[in-house]
Amino acid sequence: MLSRLRLDPYLLMMVGTVALASVLPARGLAAEGVSIIAKLGIALLFFLHGARLSRKAMLTGLAHWRLHLTILAITFLAFPLVGLSFKLIPESVLPTPLIMGLLFLCCLPSTVQSSIGFTSIARGNIAAALCSASASNLLGMALTPILAGLVLHTQGGFSLDQLEAIGLQLLLPFITGQVLQPWIGAWVEKNKRILGFVDRGSILLVVFSAFGEAVVQGVWSRVSASELLIVGVLCALLLAVALAGSRTAARAMGFDKEDEIAVVFCGTKKSIVTGVPMAAILFPAAVAGVAILPVMLFHQMQLMACAVIAQRYAARDKTDAAV
Repeated sequence: MLSRLRLDPYLLMMVGTVALASVLPARGLAAEGVSIIAKLGIALLFFLHGARLSRKAMLTGLAHWRLHLTILAITFLAFPLVGLSFKLIPESVLPTPLIMGLLFLCCLPSTVQSSIGFTSIARGNIAAALCSASASNLLGMALTPILAGLVLHTQGGFSLDQLEAIGLQLLLPFITGQVLQPWIGAWVEKNKRILGFVDRGSILLVVFSAFGEAVVQGVWSRVSASELLIVGVLCALLLAVALAGSRTAARAMGFDKEDEIAVVFCGTKKSIVTGVPMAAILFPAAVAGVAILPVMLFHQMQLMACAVIAQRYAARDKTDAAV
């Protein structure tokens, strides 16, 4: 039933986590304990990402630099520029934390697994997708805080302490995993299903911690159903512009169909795996729980839309091959 509705089961788990945090948020010492466990989980998550990422696989598609620059330009230039339009939204329409969340969403890197997965389904350039998506995530750990600080500078930007926290909680574990990858990479890949629970569990813990803090601070008195609907509409419009713009850019650059597919699926994704932990670091606790709402909405929309588009690309390729 979920596959027919194209609903991501993991997103349903996130919705359940938000509901649990709304009813039973952690308070006092319990909240501090959950926060510490969530931080340790995120460090382990990024360590495993570093251990999984094969340097040989990344180098395979590195020569296709025009394609990679196109994808990175869409991710880290076009998206933030479009996102600046959200700053024109008056606070009477959307509260500042939600606007900050929309701006933050535009600064996130691409996903890795779903970008490669959809490129594969659509019969695109898988090697290039792997290289571009991986490079996007690597660059995102440095570029996302910088871009977010630039587009949010009127709200105060981000401090050196926050950037240091990103380095210690995200970048250092990732680099450690990369250093150890030749020795533990095969074991991590072999046990990726079991270790996948670490990925999902860590993100759910951060969502529970961040949103629980927001509930304690009175999030539901600051965010209404109509405001969430507006955010949903804006996320849908942002995704539509990204999908149409990435396809137009790929064709204007003269890429073949396989490369166009890689551009569309790598350039339009935004990583919830990077977004949720980074939001918990960059934003105050009371804001982080609200700021991740646009990321969660966009995550589900991109999966639903790209599932349909990937099937259409694949069907068209089969038709062309038959002719």
